Amino acid sequence: MAKYDAIVIGGGHNGLVTAAYLARAGRTVLVLERRELVGGCAVTEEIWPGYKVSTGAYLASLLQERIVRELELERFGYHVDAKDPAFFSVFPGGRCLFMWQDRAKTLAEIAKFSRRDAEAYPAYEDQLERLARVVEELLLVTPPRFPPGSVLDFLDYLKLAGRLRGLSPKDVVALVKIFTQSAAELLDEWFESDEVKVTLATDGVIGANGGPRSPGTAYILLHHCMGGVGGHRGLWGFVKGGMGAVSEAIAASARAQGAVIRTGAAVRRVLTRNGRAYGVALENGEEIEAGLIASNLDPKVTFLRLVEPGALDPEFVAAIRNFRSEGTSAKINLALTGLPEFTALPGAPGPQHRATMHICPNIEYVERAWDDAKYGRPSERPLLELTIPTMYDPSLAPAGRHIMGIFLQYAPYTLREGTWDEIREPFGDRVIDLIAEYAPDIRSLIEHRQVLTPLDLERRFGITGGNIFHGEMSLDQMFVMRPVAGWARYRTPVAGLYLCGSGAHPGGGVMGAPGYNCAREMLKG
Repeated sequence: MAKYDAIVIGGGHNGLVTAAYLARAGRTVLVLERRELVGGCAVTEEIWPGYKVSTGAYLASLLQERIVRELELERFGYHVDAKDPAFFSVFPGGRCLFMWQDRAKTLAEIAKFSRRDAEAYPAYEDQLERLARVVEELLLVTPPRFPPGSVLDFLDYLKLAGRLRGLSPKDVVALVKIFTQSAAELLDEWFESDEVKVTLATDGVIGANGGPRSPGTAYILLHHCMGGVGGHRGLWGFVKGGMGAVSEAIAASARAQGAVIRTGAAVRRVLTRNGRAYGVALENGEEIEAGLIASNLDPKVTFLRLVEPGALDPEFVAAIRNFRSEGTSAKINLALTGLPEFTALPGAPGPQHRATMHICPNIEYVERAWDDAKYGRPSERPLLELTIPTMYDPSLAPAGRHIMGIFLQYAPYTLREGTWDEIREPFGDRVIDLIAEYAPDIRSLIEHRQVLTPLDLERRFGITGGNIFHGEMSLDQMFVMRPVAGWARYRTPVAGLYLCGSGAHPGGGVMGAPGYNCAREMLKG
């Protein structure tokens, strides 16, 4: 039986980060990936000849600067172009709103809708940045034990409270609100314009099982404000070579330190003996031994499919079964023969094509879209985020052609009527019809189309329920509660088995933090 110091199950970006740090520390490491390429949801795939598509994740910002620096990712090909403009929102009646890297230009845009909002926006942005700085400090921290069981555990909580010392009383109140409010409530306190509020609210519902008026979505909004591009906080950007270039850079860094990465190697079972993991069995029957094992798969797959039922306490198994992991997001990828022209801003190419383009006229529109989903129906009129990565990296498509990614809310995993296999393409047609209301020529430009429902995301990427975050990022499933109370410190009830994916703190997004934190805990022993 082959033997390594550590095995990482799943070659998603977090698993690769864990492998790279273990290898840097001198451990022999094997990564086992089910698919033919590494990256999990952060991949670039040539799904049509000449089109290199980021089929899953599509923008970068949250990848931790420390990881980029320590793993020398730029040396291995990692490069991000910051979006500018950041957003382009279109509204009925031919109005539109840009948000730019240049604050003065953004304020001039906001003033078209509300001078009062333009005056409030700098204070809003500055406060969000202060709060993001505090919360971001917790991303690369192992959560304290919960519930605390000793004086030392209570000291850990006091240390956490000490991180709030730099905040004013007003900011402390704002931080409490942001963990409990809805995105709409947060934005209602600052702004009066529906157009401004809905443009900002989209970050609060992306990937969430909730509408803009659902408690907890204010934190999702803050989560998307952390990170940055090129040292500039809050910016999002396109990765040169597509999102797979992120994963390939991490993989190259890991290999340079001696890690071995195998693709087409699906793990069937974590092998345990006397309550301890000692290796894995592959689907082909091969067994490989290791003293340490990290699972980059989501908690449900890890504990309900890979670990033998008898190795886990029934109470823990019940808690994992109750971990909410159904997604409500879908992704549509298009190959285009040209750029769509918006009625609100004719002409192509234009700055609008370099932005994230929003189709969601107001908060009520998004809330109604969520109303459909919570009763098991795909949104009749979903929230759409459109991106065209070829505006920044033309090499992703044949000359003169483009790729458009459509990320949309809401598409519930569990349907009240019918199946996703039955309604997938009609739903895709409805999305294109909606875009055509604002860009009438879109249909004539589509050369190829791929519709990925939550069921397809589950099948393709192995994420339970198609949840892009490996589990809901609601307050009761975050920090000391992620994935379940008592097991938020990357270790699991099986000695030697760790959780390194987005189902662990601090959750989803291409940030690498769970993988980094898990490697640190594994090296502690």
